[in-house]
Amino acid sequence: MGKFGLYHIDLKNLTPGVHEYDYLLENKFFADIEGDLVQKGKVQVHLTLRKSALMSELNFHLEGNAVVPCDRCLDDMDQPVSTDARLIVKFGKEYAEESDEVLVIPEDDGTINLAWFLYEFVALAVPMKHVHAPGKCNKEMSSKLRKHRAVRADEEDDFSDNGFYEDDSDVDQPTDPRWDALKDLIENNNN
Repeated sequence: MGKFGLYHIDLKNLTPGVHEYDYLLENKFFADIEGDLVQKGKVQVHLTLRKSALMSELNFHLEGNAVVPCDRCLDDMDQPVSTDARLIVKFGKEYAEESDEVLVIPEDDGTINLAWFLYEFVALAVPMKHVHAPGKCNKEMSSKLRKHRAVRADEEDDFSDNGFYEDDSDVDQPTDPRWDALKDLIENNNN
């Protein structure tokens, strides 16, 4: 049945009503799917499928951890994942994605494989920036980054005392004097 046979649902022959499914996405699933962002993890999926004569509504709840590389030290880190997603599946003549949530599948086939959708839900739940908590980055890598970092003479080092980057919001960034002049105009206008 193939490595993703477990995620195959025959909507055409499914009886109308509510059906529930549970999946556990583990390292083998992520390795088999060969996605770029998440290659390991453990995510529990609960699917509630409501089938009617016209369409099927699939509501997913995903909870667990995805393992992704830290943006700073490149070591693996656990990234908590908690998300809900919905997919509406309708029958038609040929496969089509009408929107992010609406999918048309051929009525003759009447089946859907959820594996790639499940991977995408996990990947989309991972934040753009993923870094270890302060003090948890690989100390050797952080030391090398600090040693080889180019710093202008008028710029302060943005590493904290423990050899890790400080949060971007804590570092005072020089501003363009033109923006400062505009800011002064706005402040003077409001007074």
